[in-house]
Amino acid sequence: MTIHPFAALRIAVLMMLGSSSVAQAETAVDLATLARQEQVLQFDSFNNDTAFALGTKVIELARAANKKVAVNITRDGLMLFYFGMDGMTADHANWIRRKSNLVNRTGHSSFYTHNEVRNSGGNYDNLPGLDMRDYAAHGGSFPLIIKGVGRVGTATVTGLPGPDDHALVVAALKACLNIDGDL
Repeated sequence: MTIHPFAALRIAVLMMLGSSSVAQAETAVDLATLARQEQVLQFDSFNNDTAFALGTKVIELARAANKKVAVNITRDGLMLFYFGMDGMTADHANWIRRKSNLVNRTGHSSFYTHNEVRNSGGNYDNLPGLDMRDYAAHGGSFPLIIKGVGRVGTATVTGLPGPDDHALVVAALKACLNIDGDL
């Protein structure tokens, strides 16, 4: 029996989102794995239609997993896509802003920075030199990178625990970029 690629992706996302976030939060995540995701999940080009496709893919995957999130896609500081599912509040928009600010500051996913600090024994809720009212080192924001150009924006999800927000962004990017397999 052959499983359609989108069905396989849906199963993978359900497994990721259904997993225990507490267990994930207690397990150190290898920075090389997170850096590899950033190297592989890059676009040949990125425009407003790409942003729309990515944002709607996040919503589609969240709905398939019976989860509620808010998603924001930006390019060069311009918001190209925003959608908050029922139950999202202005606080979620603030989380998006703070996570995205961190990606724009560091060039890495917010989950990368979270694990970089955590793995070195630091406090990811109190980053030296950064006002935590403006930055959040929790999973869910991912740099949008165009091959040969560099970082041009962010894709940010909030509403779930950080590891699950990150997994949802990665799953949506993989789907939009037609990338199979584990990263």
